[in-house]
Amino acid sequence: MLREPGARTLPWPVDIAVVGLAGAVQTVAYVHTAWWPLQLFALALLAWRVRAASPGRAAALGFVFGCAWLCAGVWWLYVSLHRYGGLPAWMAALAVFALASFLSLYLAAAMALAARCRPGNTLAYAAVFAAAFVLAELARGVIFTGFPWVAAGYAHVDSPLGGWAPWIGVYGIGALVAFVGGAIAGAIGGARLRSPRGWLASGLAAIVVVLGGAVAGSAAFTKPTSTLTVTLLQGNIPQNEKFEARFIDDALALLASQLERSKGQLVVGPETVIPRLPAQLDPAWWGTVLAHFRAGRQSALLGLPLGDETLGYTNSVAGISAANASAPDGFYRYDKHHLVPFGEFIPTGFRWFTELMHIPLGDFNRGPLVAPSFVVGVERVAPNICYEDLFGEELAARFSDPAAAPTILANVSNIGWFGETIAVPQHLQISRMRTLELQRPMLRATNTGTTAVIDHRGVVTAALPPFTRGTLDATVEGRSGVTPYTWWAARFGLWPLALAAFAVLVRAWARRPRP
Repeated sequence: MLREPGARTLPWPVDIAVVGLAGAVQTVAYVHTAWWPLQLFALALLAWRVRAASPGRAAALGFVFGCAWLCAGVWWLYVSLHRYGGLPAWMAALAVFALASFLSLYLAAAMALAARCRPGNTLAYAAVFAAAFVLAELARGVIFTGFPWVAAGYAHVDSPLGGWAPWIGVYGIGALVAFVGGAIAGAIGGARLRSPRGWLASGLAAIVVVLGGAVAGSAAFTKPTSTLTVTLLQGNIPQNEKFEARFIDDALALLASQLERSKGQLVVGPETVIPRLPAQLDPAWWGTVLAHFRAGRQSALLGLPLGDETLGYTNSVAGISAANASAPDGFYRYDKHHLVPFGEFIPTGFRWFTELMHIPLGDFNRGPLVAPSFVVGVERVAPNICYEDLFGEELAARFSDPAAAPTILANVSNIGWFGETIAVPQHLQISRMRTLELQRPMLRATNTGTTAVIDHRGVVTAALPPFTRGTLDATVEGRSGVTPYTWWAARFGLWPLALAAFAVLVRAWARRPRP
């Protein structure tokens, strides 16, 4: 079967240009979330063109859409590779394009499968398209440690579809967006689907899914615990100075002054806000910091490297308080579990690439998946470091024991590697999605931004302007309880979504029309 009978065809160059433009333009919605319909209609356009295509052409369309999507969405990787990594401009650009091309192979295969399994019924096609699409998203988010940045659901933190987050998570929202796109494509697709009955079925399905999210999002699965005053630090230290020996003393002096002025019960500093190992610090400086927070008036979570040459090193957070003074290290310790390829570990066979760059890289050890929380009063604060908040299923694993489940999340980040780019607002939307999924507030302490407090409804209640230096004093309300997404993701990971998608495609494959 080459294509659906009666489907509208376009010249090959037009098809490629239209789909590529849609893939690129939709990325606006990941920064300006009021533009979420743009992302939905981009997927509708892809679904429309795939249903008019042969499997081979559908694969090409999926590849072009995905490549344009990722190049437009994560072009800021160029900044870290060229400006801070020292790669020639052409090589840095080529590396970003190569990454986008490789990751787009998942969507290419998925669209070929959707075209091969394509049923004639409007809503059946929408289900097949959504199943194939979410499998491509899951593959990109998991295989080779995963790169789920700009997953489709992140465009919908402020749309009615975001209400589905505590039920099915960001990938489930992506599947629903694809389903709605497929339904719209069905309404404008082949001749067999342009009947009033087909239009009505497609329109009703899209309306139910979108507006149903607003109803689903009103469910409150968690309840308040207590309030906590917090101070979040934003140093805005230039990335080219952060690890340079001649600037470190200035950075530590800045940190000391910010800590001295902090007012909150909990003070949170960014990733590597202390850029040296404790053994490399001035004992008087480090002793003063420890003594201040062990006095019992305040507690702190500060990002720093830990370890030694024998045991290896970790990207970590130290939790300092009176209650943790007798811990093995003299403080609570969280070690990053989900490491960044090339930044925190070097994939096999790629050392030659990392040796071309001047970024301080390392092969860090991984911390445990399920780490204990840092206790402040009655609140259990669960740190995660930078990139880790992209993996909601891994954060959900910490909720497997309700009695020890976090009541507050804290993300400490340094994305100064990417300059003054759209990476900053994109990462904020990612954190907001986690709060919707888990119905937990999140504290964000970052080097360059966005330093913010996000409540359990995904609302930013306080924030510092990005790319400025300052401290943020605010109040956060902890939450207890478990959402449906938290429950099933903590136990089964992402398998329920993957198996549901497989089931849809297996059924469609068995019932597909024969040539």
